Amino acid sequence: MKRFHIALAVDDLENSIKDYSQRLEQDPTVVVAEKYAMWRTDTLNFSINQIPERAGQLRHVGFEDETKEGFSSDFDSNGLEWEHFSPNAQDRKIVEMYGEPSIQS
Repeated sequence: MKRFHIALAVDDLENSIKDYSQRLEQDPTVVVAEKYAMWRTDTLNFSINQIPERAGQLRHVGFEDETKEGFSSDFDSNGLEWEHFSPNAQDRKIVEMYGEPSIQS
């Protein structure tokens, strides 16, 4: 399965988790307190990072692809970062960047 990935910066992680959980009609798959949350739906991999000074800004886009091994990224002609990764590679990257999740399903 291939899911489109979008990552946003948010002002307040807890308020944003409540908001996006309602919008996506499910709870996050992964939460690292005060830092990061991510939802995996049937078609979307959506993540948020608490970065108040960049709230509302797009951080990057890409694809989660179960047939891919590892994690890669590059930039398009407009300077937007595109990531391409397997679910397992993303899970490892989350721990590396933000620490152990308090919620992971």
